[in-house]
Amino acid sequence: MNLISDLDLYLIGEGRHERLWQVLGANPVDGGEGWRFAVWAPNAREVQVIGDFSGWWPDDGITMHPQGGSGVWAVTVPQAAAGQRYRYRVHGADGRWTYRSDPLAVAAQCPPENASVLFSSAYTWNDDKWLAGRAKKADHHARPMAVYEVHLGSWRPGLSYKELADELVDYVTDLGFTHVEFLPVMEHPFGGSWGYQITGFYAPTARFGDPDQFRHLVDRLHQAGIGVLLDWVPAHFPRDDWALARFDGTPLYEHEDPQRGEHPDWGTLVFNYGRREVRNFLIANARYWCEEFHVDGLRVDAVASMLYLDYSRQPGQWTPNVDGGNTYLEAVSFLQELNTSVYADQPGVIMIAEESTAWPGVSKPVEWGGLGFGMKWNMGWMHDTLEYVKKDPAHRSYHHHQLTWPSCYAFDENWVLPLSHDEVVHGKRSLMGKLPGDRWQRLAGLRGLLGYMYAFPGKKLLFMGAELAQESEWSEQFGLDWAHADYHGDVRDLVRDLNRIYRDSAALWARDTEPGGFSWIDPHDSGTNTVSFVRHGKTSKKLLACVANFSGIPLHEHRIRLPRPGAWLEVLNTDGESYGGSGVGNMGRVRTDADGYTTVAVGPYAAVWFVPA
Repeated sequence: MNLISDLDLYLIGEGRHERLWQVLGANPVDGGEGWRFAVWAPNAREVQVIGDFSGWWPDDGITMHPQGGSGVWAVTVPQAAAGQRYRYRVHGADGRWTYRSDPLAVAAQCPPENASVLFSSAYTWNDDKWLAGRAKKADHHARPMAVYEVHLGSWRPGLSYKELADELVDYVTDLGFTHVEFLPVMEHPFGGSWGYQITGFYAPTARFGDPDQFRHLVDRLHQAGIGVLLDWVPAHFPRDDWALARFDGTPLYEHEDPQRGEHPDWGTLVFNYGRREVRNFLIANARYWCEEFHVDGLRVDAVASMLYLDYSRQPGQWTPNVDGGNTYLEAVSFLQELNTSVYADQPGVIMIAEESTAWPGVSKPVEWGGLGFGMKWNMGWMHDTLEYVKKDPAHRSYHHHQLTWPSCYAFDENWVLPLSHDEVVHGKRSLMGKLPGDRWQRLAGLRGLLGYMYAFPGKKLLFMGAELAQESEWSEQFGLDWAHADYHGDVRDLVRDLNRIYRDSAALWARDTEPGGFSWIDPHDSGTNTVSFVRHGKTSKKLLACVANFSGIPLHEHRIRLPRPGAWLEVLNTDGESYGGSGVGNMGRVRTDADGYTTVAVGPYAAVWFVPA
C-alpha cells in the first residue's frame, strides 16, 4: 500500500503538484506519531533514510518503499522527532552508495555540516493587514518602489534573524525604503558564493537561526510596512555529491547533455528545464517561499544564462535547438510557466528578472509572447551611467550619450534601476571609489548620482553601504564600515530625503512604464555635462523637473524651459549645505517667464528637483 495518495503521485508524475513540499521531503504524520519521508529518485536501486532516530551506521538505515512506478520512495518512521538530523542513503544506478541531504528539506544543519533537519513550523503570523493590502494593490508599476539590497551575513555580522528583526527593520524604516531585497537566504555550503550556489532550495540558511525565526524577520518587516524580496537562483546548482548532483546515480536534476547541463563560467550544473519533475521542483519552490514565508517577490538571478544555448560557450561547445537557433526553448517555456503560476497563486507578488541582454519582452505578459516577469533590472542604464560618472568631468562631454541613450529604451521594459552588489565587488570598487576627484568631489558626485537616479524612470535599488558612502569594496567576509555612518552621515540624510520625496511625488513613479511619463527639457548640453528632464504624473498638475550637473563647476544661470509658466519650488538639492554640499541653490524657488523660461543655479556634481508651486 502506498504511503502517498494516487492523486499526489499522479500530479508529481505530471509535474503539476503545486505544493510539492507537503508531499515530498519530511512531514509529520497527521494525527499520529513520527514523520513520513519521501524522495524522488526514479533510477535508484534502493533508498534508505538514516538519522538521529536510527543511528548513523550504514546498517542502521531504514529502507524506503517505491510508490508504484512514480519514482518516489517513502517510509514512515514512528520514532522520528522534530529537531533530529537525517540524510538519505541512496544506492544509485551507477552502483554507488551516497549520503544525500533532502532536496525538499525545510531546515538544514549550519554549514559546513550538511544533514537535513526535521522541522515543523509553529509560527503565528501577524501580517494579515499587509497581505490584504498587497493583494489589493497588485499594480506595482503605479506605486513607488525603493529597494534596499542586503546580504544578511555582512550587514552587521553576527546578528541572528531575530536580532535583524529589530535592528534591520528599524534601520530600513528610518531610511524610508519601501522594500528590502535579500541576497539568497536558501541554504548554501560556501559563504563566498553569497548564497548563489544553493544546495537547500527549501531551507532558509541555518547561519542565522531556524525557519520560524526567518518568518519572524519577514513578519516584522511587513508590520513596519516594508516589502520583502528574495534573490532566487533557478539557473544552476553546485556539484556537491551530497546534494542534487547525480542524485540517483544519473543526471536527474541536471541535463544529461554536458553542453546543456554544465555551466562553463561557474563550474556548476544547469537544471534540465525540459523535464517536468524538475520544472515542478523549481516552480513549487518559488510558490513555497511566497506561501510559507509570505515574501513579496523573487528576483530571478542569471536569466540570460538560461535563455541562450551558447551563453559563454564557443562554437562546438553548444548544440542548436530544433529550429537551428541558440534559444533554449525549454528554459523559455519554463520561465513563462513559472511566472504564470506564481502570479495566479499569489496576488500582489512581483517577479523580477536579472537579464543582461536585450532579449525582447522579458517583462511583457506571456499571452503577448513575453517571459511574463513583472519587472527587469536595467543593466544597460547601470552600465552606461557608472561608466560615465567614472570619467573625469573634463572628459565627460565626449561621452554624453551614456547619459541620454538609456532614455531611448526607458519604456521597452518595466525597469528597476539597480546600483547593486555586483557593481561594488571584484575590483570594481565601491560607488565612492569609482568617482574621480578628492573626497569632497566624490561625495558630491555620489549625492548627484543618487539624485539623478531617483528622478530617472524606473524603480530604485541600492545595495547596502551606498547610503554610508562606503570607501572600500564590499566583501561578504566583513561587515559594512559603520564608522562612515557618522563620518558620511550627510549622504545617509540625503538617501532618507530622497526616499521620502520620491514616495510623496507621484510624478516619479505613477507613469514609470509609460513614455508620456518622461520628457526631456534639454538632453544635448554636453558642454556643461548637464541634462534636464521632466517626470509627469497622471494629471497635468503632477510634475517634477530634474536638472543634473555632472561637471565640477557650479552653474549659476543655467537657462531651461519648464513645462508650466509660473513659480516652481526647489524640493531637493543634493548640493545643499545640510548634505555637506557647497550650498549653491535657488533660495527655495524659481519663477519662469510667460513662455516657461527661467534660469536655475545648480551646484557642482549636483542634481536639483523642482515642482510647480
